[in-house]
Amino acid sequence: MKRKLLWCFLVLALGVLTLIPVAAQDEFVFGMVLVGPQNDRGWSQAHYEGGQYVEQNVPGARMLVFEKLNPADAPETTLADVVANMVDEGAQVIFTASDEFEEDTSKAALDYPEVTFINISGDDAYTGLQADGEATPANVGNIMGQMEWAKMMAGCAAALTTQTGSIGYLGPLINFETRRLVASAYLGASYCYENYRGMDAADLTFTVTWIGFWFNIPGVTLDPTEETNAFIDGGADVIISGIDTTEAIVVTDQRAQEGDAVWAVPYDFMGACDIAPDVCLGVPYFHWGPAYKSLIEAVQDGTYTQSWDYVGPDWSDINNQDTSAIGFVSGTGLSAESQVSLDDFIAKMAAYATDEANANTFWLWEGPLSYQDGTVLAAEGEKLAMIAPLGESPSVWYLEQLLEGITGASTQQ
Repeated sequence: MKRKLLWCFLVLALGVLTLIPVAAQDEFVFGMVLVGPQNDRGWSQAHYEGGQYVEQNVPGARMLVFEKLNPADAPETTLADVVANMVDEGAQVIFTASDEFEEDTSKAALDYPEVTFINISGDDAYTGLQADGEATPANVGNIMGQMEWAKMMAGCAAALTTQTGSIGYLGPLINFETRRLVASAYLGASYCYENYRGMDAADLTFTVTWIGFWFNIPGVTLDPTEETNAFIDGGADVIISGIDTTEAIVVTDQRAQEGDAVWAVPYDFMGACDIAPDVCLGVPYFHWGPAYKSLIEAVQDGTYTQSWDYVGPDWSDINNQDTSAIGFVSGTGLSAESQVSLDDFIAKMAAYATDEANANTFWLWEGPLSYQDGTVLAAEGEKLAMIAPLGESPSVWYLEQLLEGITGASTQQ
């Protein structure tokens, strides 16, 4: 009997030992490199929670995270250092979540051809070229959300609410992405000011101030707290944020508590209104989870090929957390009357976007449109493409200046 029990124990032990490598083999490790902290209530947290979505919805998926890779928080650390550590820990896919990492992502990918690299907001996979003119490695892809839609919603909410006719936009640094997002918010604001408020869009003041980076770096950037206060002191009563962090809504809430009639539209993260619900008109946000999940599953089953993915809202339900890459959650600061108008505005956007005749274009990005210097961008009735090769024809993606009607710099001074 003892011999039989010993034999059974050995069989069970061997069974357990054989299960261990199977479990390890089923694990799929992916890396997430963030430019800011994972709890910034903005851009970086949205990516971090996108990674958590993958862990919850892809069996065996495990995320490695490196946060705050930027000149202020990690001046001695390079993307190459972070990538090497993640590859050593078994990462098969690495997401580099900032355009700050675009150039270094393609360089790192050359050293690890067996790893798939996805840079967020870049276009190396679209152009086929790196910044230095060399061919983009085959293991580098890009993904970006079509935030232009939600920024138009943000601009609309601001225009529906402003009592002074002055909207401030707190911008990060100046590049193609930030120009087209400012311009999208302006187009949404102009349309709604005119079509729902019955006011002349030419009388709407829309001003952008650039702080110089995606978030505050003391001694390097302008202070977003000071700039938000400056907007309000100058007469703006709605502040739209375009930076990664929460200063716009925090300061606006402070000013509201002091008696000012002011509101804010934060950015990036679905829960951003929770910081100060009463002054929040709504938040345009990214939801990276479904797109990240699809990419990882494609790598797992061997079907992934290099791609530039420009993912948009699910127009049947823009806030569906399993299908929509872009959403807009209204805040309690938005009046019931304004909500009705905003809902109608979004319905019109959905009707436009789901019409095949409008493929590869954004609503309101139709002429007549001019740049700040008066150069005609689109003639009457001409629709701008979402993206077209730089230098061949104008497009929303490669917006070279801000639009006429916006106050603020189009290029770095």
